[in-house]
Amino acid sequence: MGWIVVSVCGAIVLLDLAARAFYVRLILPRFENKPPFNGTTHPTDSSAEPVTLSTADGVTLRGALFRTPFLQPRGLILFCPELDGDHTSAVWYCEALLNEGYDVLSVDFRGQGDSDGQPGYAPTHWPTQYELEDLRAVLRFIESRIDLRELPLGLMGISRGSLVGLMAAAECPRILAVCGEGTYTINSLMEHFTLKWAELYIPGWVLRWVPLWHFRVTLWMVRRISEFRRSVQYALAEAWLPRLRSRPVLLISGERDNYVPATVTRGIAQRIGPQCTVWTAPEAKHNQARDAVREEFDRRIVEFFHAVCPAPVVGQNLPTTV
Repeated sequence: MGWIVVSVCGAIVLLDLAARAFYVRLILPRFENKPPFNGTTHPTDSSAEPVTLSTADGVTLRGALFRTPFLQPRGLILFCPELDGDHTSAVWYCEALLNEGYDVLSVDFRGQGDSDGQPGYAPTHWPTQYELEDLRAVLRFIESRIDLRELPLGLMGISRGSLVGLMAAAECPRILAVCGEGTYTINSLMEHFTLKWAELYIPGWVLRWVPLWHFRVTLWMVRRISEFRRSVQYALAEAWLPRLRSRPVLLISGERDNYVPATVTRGIAQRIGPQCTVWTAPEAKHNQARDAVREEFDRRIVEFFHAVCPAPVVGQNLPTTV
């Protein structure tokens, strides 16, 4: 009787391993395939100050410092562009902040925009240790500038940039508040689309009996194999998010976002805690909340950063044109 039990258990294990191997091979190319986010570039502002800096691993990054028209800035916003976007998009997303007294610093991640690439590394929508290192270099640059390090510091990121920004903020208490649009984590987005499309490959009655941890183990295998193939370490945010519990976070979700649904954004907010607010922009697609409802978008982000960045002394915050 014992050998029958052992044989049955062995058969189940072999069947499970065979199924995992099949689904890993199925999911892996889809995981590594970069979706067409179509980042938008914008005209370069001739009045902006060009910025060049180096990362700890020797990559040269480039961007720009956009100045508010006011004599005394209210604060500094570090803007993190989306995948395939560049630092010029900061003027579009942060136009209201510039007009309300904030300087904006944006630097292209490696392999994007004007920054140098890294041999053997092709950026995708899944951030790695390299994008985190890029932001660490930008934060060191801020601290090296006396005109920047004294300003209250906020961070705003778009899509992948917002995910990296959240992790950088969790590591850097100097960042007082974070605003992100189209924000996701690797694990949450993988899990969402795996469960969404699972019924195409697994009968519904079988799917109902598969525990969630079983899917997560398979996805963990996909991620680790991809890390080995690409020689990278993916930036997993889940353990970092609770560190932001004491700081205000605003996450913006598009009502018509097919890439990052609102359920993913709300899951991130729950991990961060009660200080995190989610705003779902009506009719907005991925990263297009300002295109859909510009006035409300501008009002919300200005009010959000005003709450943590005190106004300059009365009489100093005057437009330079006066």
